Amino acid sequence: MHGASAESAATLSDQLAAAVDAGADAAKVGDDLFAVAAVLRSQAGLRRVVTDVSLDADAKSGLVTQLLGDQLDAASLELVTKAATLRWAASRDLGDALEQLGVVAVVKSADQEDQADRLEDELFGFGRLVADNPRLRDALSDPARSVDDKRVLVRGLLEGKASRSAIRLAEQSVTGSHRTVAVAVEEYKKVAADVHSQRVATVRVARELAEQDLRRLAGSLEARYGRKVHLNVLVDPDVVGGIRVEIGDDVIDGTVASRLDDARRKLAG
Repeated sequence: MHGASAESAATLSDQLAAAVDAGADAAKVGDDLFAVAAVLRSQAGLRRVVTDVSLDADAKSGLVTQLLGDQLDAASLELVTKAATLRWAASRDLGDALEQLGVVAVVKSADQEDQADRLEDELFGFGRLVADNPRLRDALSDPARSVDDKRVLVRGLLEGKASRSAIRLAEQSVTGSHRTVAVAVEEYKKVAADVHSQRVATVRVARELAEQDLRRLAGSLEARYGRKVHLNVLVDPDVVGGIRVEIGDDVIDGTVASRLDDARRKLAG
């Protein structure tokens, strides 16, 4: 988002943080914001009205209260009515912003349950599950299947194996608001990292690393990037030895294969 939409989204983000700090049920707020975002995307007329800068702000917030007031948690309603009074560069930005806030709220709900690290690990695991299973990936992207059907499939896979927050975000990833489930999950991982003021590193190794090695690697990366780093470790049979770290756009390749390739290039030169 840019311009007015970015400023409005930042205002709502601050309001959400204050509400959660004051004791709001972050999980309920997340569910509410996802639901409102879906309504705005499906109801073009309503979306245009609540983002129309020529209309009175109080009138727009009053309309939202009238339509949704009895369906939303108090903190959720305050966020949505506030959103109706703000300026948006494009009408679709309102729904996008509310969904993004919903993701933040779900991440914060994991914090409330002391499951922040578990959520990030489970998002990574769900992303790998989809990436490594073509039949599942096709089922979740099939336009002939309803969103509810896809949610049932996701819940069946994760129920009893993942946290409530991870299941909620996995269900949200199949709604179609992102190009693919994989793109949605990557976005959720970035949101979680941003909420926790940390970076996320994907670590590819030939075999599982010992706990002390993980701590040492995390410490080195935190010293390099100046912030906490969450490690997602992936055992990759293509890694003969050594380690490959991907963090943002940076790649630190210390694998044996990489060193052999460097040696070959030098010899060829």
